[in-house]
Amino acid sequence: MSGPRPLHRIEYRAVMAARALVRPLPMTAVLAIGALLGRAFHFFDRSHRRLALQNLEAAFPGRPARERAAIARDMFVHFGHLLTVLLKFSTMTPNQMLACVEFEGEDRVRAAHALNKGVLLFTGHFGYWEINALVHALALYPMAVLARPLDNPLLHDLLEQVRGRTGNSVIYRKGALRRVLRALASNQAVAVLIDQHIQTADAVYVDFFNRPAATTSALAALALRTGAPVIPVFALPLPGGRFRMVYEHAVDPPRADDPDALRDFTQRCTDVLEMYVRRYPGLWLWMHRRWRDVEPVPAHGMFPSAAE
Repeated sequence: MSGPRPLHRIEYRAVMAARALVRPLPMTAVLAIGALLGRAFHFFDRSHRRLALQNLEAAFPGRPARERAAIARDMFVHFGHLLTVLLKFSTMTPNQMLACVEFEGEDRVRAAHALNKGVLLFTGHFGYWEINALVHALALYPMAVLARPLDNPLLHDLLEQVRGRTGNSVIYRKGALRRVLRALASNQAVAVLIDQHIQTADAVYVDFFNRPAATTSALAALALRTGAPVIPVFALPLPGGRFRMVYEHAVDPPRADDPDALRDFTQRCTDVLEMYVRRYPGLWLWMHRRWRDVEPVPAHGMFPSAAE
């Protein structure tokens, strides 16, 4: 990673100022600030707003345009919430963090660890996934988080520090296999996000909202190789500035005698994620170019293009 550039330093100072601002505030005020930030990005970030509307039109063609526009607004607000809540959690003690959350299905994680094969946890860019990793380590066991480096080295170091403050470790994708296998062999949990477009050789195409999406097969390959149970995890908002960590039933393991085991298992995991996105569409990252190999749906002129 190269050294920080002037823009990196400006971004870092802005984040640290926001962190100092939210530190003394109650969570309801933190969420209010996040909502203002999200609405501002929704208003000014025309390219991501347009991409979100294109994706929503393809995913929910039967919904009226005004409903899809409302989901897009909710999504921007949610990611404003996510940023300010993460900054707030980065200043809190372990007891303060746990006081803000509740757990559902955590016994499934304990039962999975009892098999002594490690545990694979998966989710997407959905809900409060970063908060889940922090409090999971406090209520259950520390985990290894599979991630990619941030472009801004200063923010990268800050996020790594935040992720590790409750005992978690971070495994970066380059050269990750050995460290992941070592973690699973020692009966640790490894957390993976499965909703990013993948261009590497391990990509498989599965259906996500009725469109083919290039998706990592690493989760399926690890489950097949190690026998580690695979548990979907979702972090949802609750009223009053609280959050619920939901651990679903483990996905049935891939079959070694299935010639298409990697794709079939990846599809089943993706189906669980899609189920949650359909339930709570405003909590998923619709502004991500998830379907890069699929022709985008026209935006019908709702917003002018940058060239106009």
